[in-house]
Amino acid sequence: MSRIVRLTREHLNGVAELERLCFPAEPWSENALEALCREHGIGFVALDEDETVLAYVGMTYAADEGSITNVATHPNARRQGLGRAVVQALMNESLALGLNDVYLEVRLSNAPAIALYETLGFVTVGTRKNFYRHPTEDALLMRVTLPTDTK
Repeated sequence: MSRIVRLTREHLNGVAELERLCFPAEPWSENALEALCREHGIGFVALDEDETVLAYVGMTYAADEGSITNVATHPNARRQGLGRAVVQALMNESLALGLNDVYLEVRLSNAPAIALYETLGFVTVGTRKNFYRHPTEDALLMRVTLPTDTK
């Protein structure tokens, strides 16, 4: 059984380890990930019963927009809904922060991630040419517009 919690500095080592596993060509360092624990940064992690990080999502935000930096799930924990759970937790927090739009980039070839994001309301709004390296690949730019309080 896993639980979803807000990312804290105590999780950074586990998140950096997950980065190295999921993105071996260009993982974010623990120092870079630390920005998610400061003002205008936020993240969520899925932890197992041993407090091992199984999935995470990070986002930076300014004014009324957020930008998801990365979403990663341990290869042994995929297809269990953990990626969806951490992104959904982030979307709920984005609403609480008063954000209007959240953006992300995703590899054009990453059909499972694109399908997940679409089920969460993200739509493709553009393409970023040669955005990724190792291998070089275009990214889809996706956005979700969050509901606003109409009371």
